[in-house]
Amino acid sequence: MNVKRTFGTILTILGILGLIYAGYGFINHSIETRGLFVAGIIGIIFFFSGIGLVKNTKDEA
Repeated sequence: MNVKRTFGTILTILGILGLIYAGYGFINHSIETRGLFVAGIIGIIFFFSGIGLVKNTKDEA
């Protein structure tokens, strides 16, 4: 089992969850804007880092 690919998948899922949380907060105006921006930026970073790890890791047989 490839650890990099697994970690990339986890980062991607966390990024998606962060983006959903930020989007939901923006729509409902539930919490302060600064917290939503931070959650959105961290979600974007996690998402693209995870995609990069999954994409650039070669399969080993």
